[in-house]
Amino acid sequence: MRITAKAKTETRQRILDAATGLFKTEGWHNATTRGIAVSAGIAVGTLFNYFPTKESIAVALISESVEGASDEFPTSHSQENSLEADLFTLIWSGLAKLREYRSFLAPAAETIFSPLARASEARAGDAIRVGHLEIMEKIVTAHGFPGPRSAVAVQLYWTLYLGVFAFWAADESPGQEDTLALLDQSLKLFVSTLGIDQGRGTNGRQ
Repeated sequence: MRITAKAKTETRQRILDAATGLFKTEGWHNATTRGIAVSAGIAVGTLFNYFPTKESIAVALISESVEGASDEFPTSHSQENSLEADLFTLIWSGLAKLREYRSFLAPAAETIFSPLARASEARAGDAIRVGHLEIMEKIVTAHGFPGPRSAVAVQLYWTLYLGVFAFWAADESPGQEDTLALLDQSLKLFVSTLGIDQGRGTNGRQ
């Protein structure tokens, strides 16, 4: 019997909902694809037709939320904003979209974005990274820094972003004020290097 597109969409959503519940209650490391399949009421083989690993499930959750924040960003962009303010809005709005997943995102991100991750998982993580960096590049260019950024500048930005991401996931300060301060300082550091980076050229050398 042919499965309709609607049925596939509903099954996919059941998997995402079941995985979210298990990641929250059992923790990232303890949740398994078998447990997710049981919770979603499907066979493990069926789950693998949609998501080959639990990392790919987490990537789907992150991607959908981050893409939503990215879609909203251009509508709130103002020429009067500073570069730091625009980057701050981009990152913070994305984190806000991920707030309901905060309890398990830090350990998940360590696996998804690790340079040592298996090939299939690295590609999934790279899709998020590349999408975010493309938006960052457009914002920086719009503020008068012709691109592209050097590999060193891009790596600096992404390292700072992941540091903020990991800190945010565990931050229990009121209103996550500590994360806001860290994000502010991280962006000041990144923006301060852009002039130097531009002078060195796209290869990062004089």
